[in-house]
Amino acid sequence: MSDRHFSGFHIAGFTYYDGVDVFCDLRIGTELQLKAEPDNRFDPYAVRIYHGENKLGYIPRDKNREISKFLQLGYTHLFEAKVNQINKAAHPEKQIGVAVRIREKK
Repeated sequence: MSDRHFSGFHIAGFTYYDGVDVFCDLRIGTELQLKAEPDNRFDPYAVRIYHGENKLGYIPRDKNREISKFLQLGYTHLFEAKVNQINKAAHPEKQIGVAVRIREKK
């Protein structure tokens, strides 16, 4: 299967976390880590986005449910998330775009 695209979005909450600290380190293709946060009091399907140890924000609520279910079931290596858009002139919540793809089986 050549089309592995699963989802695309801008990082929710980017202005509230460590995004400003690592913004200059982010490039198109930078790999990001996804971590489910089922105990989140606002959204049981919340998925945090990290660059290394730096929390960048969350997958938007309208895009997180399916990814969260897989992560909560232990399929933590099923997805690869990468920066696919950087727009310094955009509103901070729209500066970083992310593409999530299903990882190729090795």
